[in-house]
Amino acid sequence: MPTPAAEFTVDVALVRSLLADQHPDLADLPLELVANGWDNVIVRLGPALAVRLPRRAVAAELVAHEQRWLPLLARQVAAVVPVPAPVRTGRPALGYPWSWSIVPWLAGVPAGERVGGVGVARALADFVRLLHVPAPSDAPVNPVRAVPLATRTDAVLDRLATSGVPRAVELAALWRAAADAPTHAGPPVWVHGDLHPFNLLVEPGADGDRLSAVIDFGDVTAGDPAVDLATAWLTLDHRARVAFLGAVAVDDATTLRARGWAVSIGSALWTSDDSAFRTVGARGLRAALDG
Repeated sequence: MPTPAAEFTVDVALVRSLLADQHPDLADLPLELVANGWDNVIVRLGPALAVRLPRRAVAAELVAHEQRWLPLLARQVAAVVPVPAPVRTGRPALGYPWSWSIVPWLAGVPAGERVGGVGVARALADFVRLLHVPAPSDAPVNPVRAVPLATRTDAVLDRLATSGVPRAVELAALWRAAADAPTHAGPPVWVHGDLHPFNLLVEPGADGDRLSAVIDFGDVTAGDPAVDLATAWLTLDHRARVAFLGAVAVDDATTLRARGWAVSIGSALWTSDDSAFRTVGARGLRAALDG
C-alpha cells in the first residue's frame, strides 16, 4: 500500500510563516524537515522542539485528539517514558487548513527494524500498565483499533488473501481463532492504538537498547488493551516477548487477541511500499505464528 499523497504540501517556508504569525518568539529558531509520513509532517524546531502538522484531512482529527488528551496521558506514563504532549498549538492560517502542534523533541531513534531485547520489553510492560487504565466516556472513538477483532475480519482476511503475505493460510487460521476468542470483558481502557516499533524511540547502549520515548498517539482510543500488547510480536525477540507477557500478566484470551492484532498490524505493514515497514511486518507475522 503506497504512502497516501499529501492533500496539502507542507514545507519549511510554510512552517516559518505559521510560527511568525502565531508563535513569533520561536520563528527565528532553526527549522529542519525530518519526516513526511503517512499522516503528518515533522519539522524540528531548534534543539528542543518539533512542529507536527497534518498533511491529510483525516489526520487533522487525530491531531485534535492528541492536543486534547496527550497532556493527561503524558502525566500518566511519565514515570516510564516521555511522550510528545503538545506544549503549544497552532490554528489554521495563511492558507493552511488545519490545527497543528508544537511538541518536545524527544531523544532516540525509531526502533524500526531493530529487535527489542529484555530491557525494552520491561519498559514497554511498565508503559502499558500505566496507560491501560479505564478511560472516560468522552475518550476518542477509533473504529479500527481496540475494537472486537470480529469487526475487522473481512479487512484482514482480504489483505491476507490478496497481498502476497507469507504463510497466509496459517495466518488466516490464527486470525479466526483470535477473532473467536472471548472479547474484552472489562471497562474500555486507554490504548495507544499503534504501538509498533516505528512509534517507539530507543537509545542504543552497551547493554542493549533503552526505550526512550513513545510517539504518535494519533490512534489513541479506549477499548481492548490487546491491540497494544501486539507489540510483543512486532517489536521484541523471543526472550524479550516472554518477559513482556510475564510482566503484563494478562489472561489467555487477551494474549490470543493480541496475537490476532499482531496479524492485523503486521499484514498492514507488509503491504507498505516502505521496505523497512515490510521487514517489520514479516517479522511480526512470523513471531505471531510462533506464539
